Order: sequence, then structure tokens, then C-alpha cells
Amino acid sequence: MKVFVRSIDSKGTEEVAKATERNKKKETNMGPNSPMDNCISLEDDNSPTVGNNPTIGNNQIVVCAVDRIVSLHRNLLCTALVLTPSAFVISAAQIMVKNSKSKLFRSLVLAITALVLEPTAPVVSPTKYSKRVILKTILGRGDGGAGLVGGRVVIGGWVKTSKEVTKKPVPPPVVEGDKVGSKDVTCVETIPTRLPFFRSIMKVFVGSHEPVREKLDSVVQKLPPPPPPLQQSSLFAVLQVSDGSCAANLQVLVDSSIERPSQVMQTGTCILAEGFLQQPEEPGKHAVELKVAKLLHVGTVDQDKYPLSKKRLPLDMLRDFSHFRPRTTTVASVARIRNGLTQATHTFFMINGFLYVQVPIITTADCEGFSEKFHVSTLLGEKIKQEVITTDDTAGISSETVKASIKEKNKQIEVLQRSDSNKEALAAALQDLQITSELVALMEAKEAAKQKFESRASVKPVLVDFSEDFFSRQTYLTVSGRLHLESYARALGNVYSFGPRFQAQKSESKRNVAEMWMVEVEMAFSQLEDAINCAYDLLKSVSQWALDNCSEDLKFLSKRVDQTIEDRLEKMTSSSFRRISYEAAVEVLKQVKDKKFEATIELGAPLTEEHESYLADEIYKMPVIIDSYPKELKPFYVRLNDDGKTVAAFDMIVPKTAILLVTKLENICSQVGKLIRASQNEERLSMLTTRIMELGLPKEQYEWYLDLRMHGTVIHSGFSLAFDLLVAYATGLIDVRDVIPFPRSHGKANN
Repeated sequence: MKVFVRSIDSKGTEEVAKATERNKKKETNMGPNSPMDNCISLEDDNSPTVGNNPTIGNNQIVVCAVDRIVSLHRNLLCTALVLTPSAFVISAAQIMVKNSKSKLFRSLVLAITALVLEPTAPVVSPTKYSKRVILKTILGRGDGGAGLVGGRVVIGGWVKTSKEVTKKPVPPPVVEGDKVGSKDVTCVETIPTRLPFFRSIMKVFVGSHEPVREKLDSVVQKLPPPPPPLQQSSLFAVLQVSDGSCAANLQVLVDSSIERPSQVMQTGTCILAEGFLQQPEEPGKHAVELKVAKLLHVGTVDQDKYPLSKKRLPLDMLRDFSHFRPRTTTVASVARIRNGLTQATHTFFMINGFLYVQVPIITTADCEGFSEKFHVSTLLGEKIKQEVITTDDTAGISSETVKASIKEKNKQIEVLQRSDSNKEALAAALQDLQITSELVALMEAKEAAKQKFESRASVKPVLVDFSEDFFSRQTYLTVSGRLHLESYARALGNVYSFGPRFQAQKSESKRNVAEMWMVEVEMAFSQLEDAINCAYDLLKSVSQWALDNCSEDLKFLSKRVDQTIEDRLEKMTSSSFRRISYEAAVEVLKQVKDKKFEATIELGAPLTEEHESYLADEIYKMPVIIDSYPKELKPFYVRLNDDGKTVAAFDMIVPKTAILLVTKLENICSQVGKLIRASQNEERLSMLTTRIMELGLPKEQYEWYLDLRMHGTVIHSGFSLAFDLLVAYATGLIDVRDVIPFPRSHGKANN
């Protein structure tokens, strides 16, 4: 292996070195005045020589490639196709060092490898569809984003809080001018500019080699740089920005030279900014901050009208601004936990072999048999509008008087039409007649509306002919999807559905609203015990998922809302449940002496929320399953037990949670209570038909449901989980309206 070296002295003049005897043949072949004149050679295991001098000075530079590199580069390029750039360079270096016996050559290879692998600024991958970096990828790291310092990113979000600061200028460092004279150039700096193969590698992995060439050619004296100009104090807007991907905020610095601070500091302002991640000057809760280099978008707010300008609005006030409240940290955390529980629910059923089925929202059957329903109809009665007129120009004038004036105007028009001398007067008379006619029509309409409004109280209701309706029959918003889900369970086995359900209850309960999301399950060839096991496994699974994947939001809500959130979910994943019958529950409650219940406790009466919570919180202190309810308390489709009085159904009651509100420092109880309702459904046609007749339900609405028993009936069971109550249980919020994105309750439907 041979390496040829040219000698250059410190003044830039070249000295001709005599070629060694080992290179005479090559020099002769290349002819006189060859570029290889004045060169020395390096043989394997031999030191380089210049004439009889066995040493090489620091200012001697490698200018020609090594024969072995040329023979190896083809294999190295093939290796690059399957390795990363860094792995390719390391692999190439290992091969060349291993196959070389020259110490100098091995040193050169290692030096070039170190140069190629020189660390660069960290790269933060943007999201696929908006070309911005999600803040969670920065702030969700174990180091809080400190490892990404120096990276250039584009972020977008909304300003949560802000302040204006003035930074004093930092004195510039003293830079000494370059010394007069030449400078030594190392082999590492020269090889990429002189060897074509390494120049190609450097272009691919490092970039252009021109800066090195500039250093190589700089042999002239440089004048010292001029002193830096005096800097002035900088005015910055320090913003706490959130994009909703995590609970943490990114600190963003916007220089006043880029945008006026007042333009970006208002709470709720949306910004899209490009800049560099850097370490904060003052250590604190932020491990990294963004210094903005360019503002790509600013969405301003009207501070006087923006409802979230005030800090820490109570949740009940935020319900009036449901379109803005996701921008608050609390509601955003609840939304992310809700998303996590949704994903956990689907994952649980997919892992356990269930199929997801979408059931209809509009139905012709009353699924519960006794619930209050929303009717769906396009046959709306005639609307009565009461017009409020602030200025009435027709006050004191009757429509009959105006009609009389119309007759007079018609006579005038007839006279003008017989005379062709005054066409302008005729046109004016026609226009006046048109205005008067419109006035009469308006007055008649007002009088008719007034009569209808005054007689509205005496209007009697009329029967609606639903054959003229959109569906040609009476329809409702579904209360439960379990009836429709049964048809798929009898064909596909285990199925589930996840969607909104509706009840028209005019109540102000914190546990129920008009529209609630339910997880509903139906399992063929299963009994009540199977439904109990599946329901409890589901609760354990989603609780563990929340602990594993929503820890940041749970910790935030633990500080802001409920200090016991994580402990409660931990207990749900590990604790068991207590199972008792309805009759036993009534007997236990009757024996309570130190508590006076508002509702009377007796057999046959439904258990209230107060009764159920006392069993779970005070007596058993764990989740309670109550089964064997009287048939009068459950829907018509629940299977009748052998005693003919009770049915195969159960309710799962979770303990209420004593919540310590951090903001108000007061103890209250969350209103979760009954979380799951389940049953083994009636598979016997005769028994189901009898139950429909006993409750007086219209049989024609359930003909399709009875057909499932007539053709290929099977035992089956299932349950319904109130998903909104599950979110309330996981977040510690006491009102279900605060965990639903757009709650619908009696008298409230803002958007």
C-alpha cells in the first residue's frame, strides 16, 4: 500500500523531494514534470521518508489516494444501501483499519471518521399533516426537551399566560485577530478536498467541502475584525403556549423586533412560530424554551369579548362557553383522558375477540319499555310568530281606511290613463298604488297573527297522522342499542357498540343528561355470570390503561381537582367486588339505625342513589353488584328467573369518592354510583311475548325482535356501561356535564 505526500514549507513554497528507489519505476512511467514529482512514499510497516530523512513535518499534507481505498470503495458503497449513514462510515472505517498495516493510514482513517461523525443539531420530526412539531414530542421527553436544544422547529398553539420582560445586552466576547503568518493544515482538513472518494463521502454525510478548502488556501495575513457595535436592551414577550397535546406549556420568547408584544400577549391568541430551542437563562420549571425567529401566523382575540380572559373560571360558568372551554387546562386534560379511555375500551374488546357494530340512533321501538323518549318527526305544527314592532306607522289606522284610499287611487289612475299628456304623473300614481297595496297586505297579516296569538290558549291538541311523516311511522331517538345489537350477536357471537343514547328526562341530576354515551355489549351463548366477569374485567382494564397512558393528566387533575384519583384507579385494578341480591340489600339497609334515608326502604321499591351509595361507601367500602331485581323494576326483555318474580339482571355500584377540592379546600362526594347495568336476556319466545303484553307495549313495534326467538334462538347476556360516568369517575369531577364535550340537558343546548 502506498501513500504519496507533498512537502510544503511554512512560507508556502514547495521543495522538491527526491523519490525513493521504490518509486523510481512509477516516476519513470509518469514522465518528467509529473505531478508525482517531489513526492515520498509510505510502504506497509515502513515509516515515510523524504530522501534520507525518515520523518515527516507537521506541514506535510496527503494529496493522493491509497490504492487499497480504491479497491474497497465499491463494497463500501454497497454496504451504504442497507446501513444508516453513521453505521456506513463506522463500517467503512473498521474495514480499512482492519486491512491496513500502516499506522499512519490507520490514523488517517480514524481522523476522517471522527470528522464525518461530527455531531449536528438535533432534529425534531414534525407531524405528518401540518409540518409543525407537536409540543408533546418536546415536553413529553424524560429530560423535558433539554436534549433537543439547538434544534430548529415550527410550533403552533394558543397563549395561556404571558408577560413582558426586558433583557440587558450581553457584552460580546473579545476576539483576537488572526496572527500574521501561515497556519498548519491538518490531514483531516485536507483529505476531503484532495481525495475524490472521501470528497464524495463528505458531501453526502457532512455537506460541502468548500469551508475546508478556504482554510487550506488561506495563507495571507488577515486583519483583526472591527469591534462589534454596541447592543441595546431587548424587549421580549414571554408566552406560555399550549397546543393541547399535553398538560405542559412551552415557553416561547418573541422579540419586539419580530412582533409587538401587545399583539401576541393576549390570552387565547393563536401563533404559528418558527425558531430555535434553547436552554432558559433562568433555571426553573422549564427545561427548554423556544426563541422565535419568524412568526408565520398570529390569530388575535378581542380581549373585551373573549370569555376566557379571566383566569380560573369555575366549571359551571364554562358550560355556557362549551366551544371555548377545551382551551382550559382542566377541560383539555379531561378530553385527553376521555380519549385514552375510549381507546382502552376498543382495545379491550378487540383483544378479547369482540366485533364493533354501529347500531341506529333513530329507532321505531322503545328499547326500555318505560323510559321518556325523544320523538323524531318532520310534522311540526304551524309556527306562530309574534312580531315586535318598536315603531308602528299604522297605529290608529284600520285596514278598511287604507282599502278605501286604494279605490280612490284606482280612479285617479284611470283618468290619467285616458290622458296621454302627463305620463310622469301616471307613473307616480302607479307607484303610490303599489305601496298602498303592500301596506294593506302587511296590516292584514299583523291582524291575523294577533288573532292567532290571542286564541293560542284555546287551541286543542290534535292527533298526528304519522303515515304522513318522513318514516311513515312513529320513531324515536334510541334509549338503548342492545335490542339491535342482539341481532348481530345471534350471527357473529360477541359484539359491542359505542355511541350516544337519549332520554327526555326533565331533571337537574349531576349524573344524567339528555344525551349520554354508552358502551353496550351482547354475548351469544353466555349467561349472567359471564356478563359480570366481562364487565368487571373491562373496568380493571380501562383503569390500568389510564394509569399507564394518562399519568401526566392524572397528576395535573390530582393537584387541581381531586387528590385521590390515582389511588382510586389503583384500587379498581386490584380490588374485588361484593355481590348481593336486591332482597338482601333491602334487608341490610333496613338495619341501618344511624342514618335516615330520604326515600322509604321496602321490597318492590327501587333503590335510590342514596341507598346504593351507602352500600358501596359505608357498608362494604368496595364495588357492589346487586342482582335478582323484581321484574317490575327492569325492562321487558330481561330473562325471568325460575321463581317467576325476579329477573336475571344486575347493577354495578362503584363507591362515591370523597374529593378534596384543592381550590376550595372542601370535602364533597362525586356522584357516580351506578356505573353498569346488565342482564341475561329472555331467549324464550312465549315468555317474551307475555312480558310485552303485561306491560301493554305495542306488539307490532317488536315483531322483528320476536323473530329472533322464533328462528334460531340462543341464550345470551350483555351489559351497558355509562361511559360519561366512567370518565367522571376517572377524573374526579362531580358533574357529568363537565366531562361531556357538548352537554345536552333540560333547557340547555347552547350549540
